[in-house]
Amino acid sequence: MAPGGGEPPREAVDAVAYFNEAWTPYHAVLATCRRLIDAGYEEINERDAWELKPGGKYFFTRNMSAVCAFAVGGSYVPGSGFVVVGAHTDSPCPKLKPNTKATSERFLQVRTQNYGGGLWYTWFDRDLGVAGRVVVKRAGVDKARHAVVKIDRPVMRIPSLAIHLNRDMNNGFAVNFQQHMAPIIANAAEAALGSGSVPPEPKRAKADGSDENKNAEKNAARHHPALLELIAEAAGCDPADVADFDLQLCDVQPSTIGGAKNEYIFSGRLDNLASCYASLAALINATSDSLGGDSPGSLAHETGVRMLVHYDHEEVGSDSAQGAGSSMTEDAMRRVCSSLCRGRDEIEGVAERSRRKSFIVSADMAHAVHPNYGDKHEPGHRPRFGDGVVIKHNANQRYATDAVTAWLFRELGERAGVPVQEFVVRSDLGCGSTIGPILSTRTGIRTVDVGAPQLSMHSVREMCGCDDVKHSVAHFTAVYEGFTKLDETLMVDGAVGNLCRPCD
Repeated sequence: MAPGGGEPPREAVDAVAYFNEAWTPYHAVLATCRRLIDAGYEEINERDAWELKPGGKYFFTRNMSAVCAFAVGGSYVPGSGFVVVGAHTDSPCPKLKPNTKATSERFLQVRTQNYGGGLWYTWFDRDLGVAGRVVVKRAGVDKARHAVVKIDRPVMRIPSLAIHLNRDMNNGFAVNFQQHMAPIIANAAEAALGSGSVPPEPKRAKADGSDENKNAEKNAARHHPALLELIAEAAGCDPADVADFDLQLCDVQPSTIGGAKNEYIFSGRLDNLASCYASLAALINATSDSLGGDSPGSLAHETGVRMLVHYDHEEVGSDSAQGAGSSMTEDAMRRVCSSLCRGRDEIEGVAERSRRKSFIVSADMAHAVHPNYGDKHEPGHRPRFGDGVVIKHNANQRYATDAVTAWLFRELGERAGVPVQEFVVRSDLGCGSTIGPILSTRTGIRTVDVGAPQLSMHSVREMCGCDDVKHSVAHFTAVYEGFTKLDETLMVDGAVGNLCRPCD
């Protein structure tokens, strides 16, 4: 750390390491799974039959861009609820188009398309790498393989136009993604000659009809060899073996702890990797053997299931096989109930009763009040760094929070000594949304929308407080460990007769 700086919380240091691994949804899932395996979780597959048991800890992935992990209470009772923290692995970014090859003014460029709603002007003049996944299919081999790749050196750049050529630039610049967001990858002349470190343009393959030559010709027509060479090297294959890919641009500047007293995290993709990290750390804390069987919050005493789900595609609406709008959550819950009840007499409505006893925390980052734009916040609801996780409210159900779910989340935090804040958008501004309303609609489960406060949301570099990562982990841990017992004290449905009686 820098001289004179304070000592950041352990959770913040570990979170930064996680962010530096998690460049894309695929890398985020991989980073999560590695930590789950280290914590004693067992990988299962949605294609296989599940054999689950009380006290067991499991995880599965879907599309390798979403992950579900859960631990079954040691005192599991059929029909008991799930305590779920949900987050999303994706962030706004430029993604590579299917045909990336472009050339202009003797520069080789890469065609990109916008994913989500980013602050695109922040991507100009950044040192950019490429990451994502590649489908590798070698000629003459029946099987294809899936490779997660990361090119973590600056290989592309989107240069700004000099102020001398547009004197009005500082008066407002509207990014036209099609026109402005094709990064430079190489010099055309060097690529043609093979000079420097740029691989030469390939000679036309011999017309021998081989699959390898056909693939090489197809790839050369769609992508610059300079790009293909980079991808192939990262995937451990020949350029002709690159069958397809899902790749995005990434800022190569590492995530870091900063500020005069080391009180901040500067990073890309905090929305929503900070929530992914916090929910993961909390689940591991709440299912660790270190709690001991005698602890009231231990997994041994839990009668339900503690779960996290990290979804893909939240930034574009969650409508995919691995998004929050998919069957992923319902599938997992139904199969857990079915597996744990196997061999017993038919239990009426076990999955449905379980959902009615469940609770979802939809964790997605919140807007901290900005020191230069304080008027953009509702005066009575100004989340600040260091003041805890933010409960998000919206009367029009852009967030799923209601009085009951807000109280449950707030009460669990207060019992654990963790601060909490409230947020509602100004009445003259539109309100964003997240996975909470989608999950509550699909599952019928009580849901609260929350998030740690941050600045620069959807910028290529964002900012949050170190203490708020610590608060998030502590609060989510308290939810996992305390919800089941707290919920037993709350009566809402099934109590109409009590409401109709005169008060004693």
